[in-house]
Amino acid sequence: MNLPSAFEEKMKYLLGTEYDDYLNCFDEPRHYGLRINTAKISVEDFLKISPWPLEKVPWIHNGFYYDGENCQPAKHPYYYAGLYYLQEPSAMTPADRLPIEPGDRVLDVCAAPGGKATELGARLNGTGVLAANDLSTSRAKGLLKNIELMGIGNVLVLSEEPGKLIPYFTEYFDKILIDAPCSGEGMFRKDRKMIRAWEEHGPDYFSKIQRSIITQAAQMLRPGGMILYSTCTFSPEENEQTIEYLLKQRPDFDICEMEGYEGFSQGLPEMTDSGDERLRHTVRIFPHRMKGEGHFLALLRKKETGSLEEEMVAAPSTYPGAGSCRKSGAQTGARTGAGRKKLPEELTSFLADINRQFDPDRMDIRGDKVYYMPEGMPALNGIRFLRTGLFLGELKKKRFEPSQAFAMNLKKEEYARIIDLPVSDERVIKYLKGETLDVEDLVSAKEKGWYLVCVDGYPLGFGKLAGQVLKNKYLPGWRWQSV
Repeated sequence: MNLPSAFEEKMKYLLGTEYDDYLNCFDEPRHYGLRINTAKISVEDFLKISPWPLEKVPWIHNGFYYDGENCQPAKHPYYYAGLYYLQEPSAMTPADRLPIEPGDRVLDVCAAPGGKATELGARLNGTGVLAANDLSTSRAKGLLKNIELMGIGNVLVLSEEPGKLIPYFTEYFDKILIDAPCSGEGMFRKDRKMIRAWEEHGPDYFSKIQRSIITQAAQMLRPGGMILYSTCTFSPEENEQTIEYLLKQRPDFDICEMEGYEGFSQGLPEMTDSGDERLRHTVRIFPHRMKGEGHFLALLRKKETGSLEEEMVAAPSTYPGAGSCRKSGAQTGARTGAGRKKLPEELTSFLADINRQFDPDRMDIRGDKVYYMPEGMPALNGIRFLRTGLFLGELKKKRFEPSQAFAMNLKKEEYARIIDLPVSDERVIKYLKGETLDVEDLVSAKEKGWYLVCVDGYPLGFGKLAGQVLKNKYLPGWRWQSV
């Protein structure tokens, strides 16, 4: 393994006598992880139907190892039903260690491709709001797909530089996750291309970005709220020193202890100027100590009173660049406009078949598209977003056509007309490929209309019955691709 000499010297200093053990782990196979989506299925129920043997990730309640050499969980109908997310085991840790409560307003600042955001959304279980942001619009599109695949509807998917979000969300969020862009040292074993990237942009480059993001995020957190900061690198400049920087800039923040695990390593205050002993409460994951790649985590809490935002408003000249942080305020009043109008008959007729209560004031109709918004949203004029709320579907010539996102958000028992196929039925794959289905054995030709197609009781998408043939409405961009 040809590692950069500067990196080797740093790791020798960090690890001491453990350095050889670290080097030896490069000869071991990588670990493949699967995280069960508890928004759709319990851990216990998934283990009963799992097509493969799974081994528990001991520090993640819904995380499991699988044999990546002999199993292909991304090519299974349960993947298309959103029952699990494929994720490196150490990368499961940040979202797991951020304590989410029902009704929380949660921000994932650098969310693509969605591994952490989808876990945060699952733990909200349809309450509160999940704002998932990524600066790259192309990456944000992949993020949106994964969020919809996992059935998460109480969502905003944004694509902005984090600083631009501050005027809209000042002190708005209860919890914030920052999985910061980093030099990727912890991924060298998993992806050798990361070494070349490290040589082009090392810790000094990324530490500046991280310090900007974490101080911007601090302004969007309510007093008493919590931030989980994480990287997949070992560099103290990007880890302990970034947290040290925040604590110096923001005395209203403190470091919290998080749920431990025997393989976790303490943070290293001796790698900072201040030597602040609170930094020992941060966590490092080394791949020679645990069955996962390298990671760093810090859990931070904002004090309940005397927040710096209050001081900024009182004396903005004291804090350069902060004078506009309350320009728009939180703007959390009820939405106005389409939600207060009488809903179209074709929409109310379709929703009558859904065993779920919908608040008309949260409906947002833009052109022919219908969205169901989370409660208490600020006005979002002027920022770039890919999705606000749950996309329910489209109004088309006096009829309503439900969306793929709506299908994934539903549970089998919430819809009146169901076609539930066992995973062994060849029609499951045909449906996922976009083919029409012969369903004469399942429904009467007289019972025409929209049907929710499920596999073993878990929704895949909609179809529309015409005679004994089900017209396929599975989203073309999601279709099963033959190898």
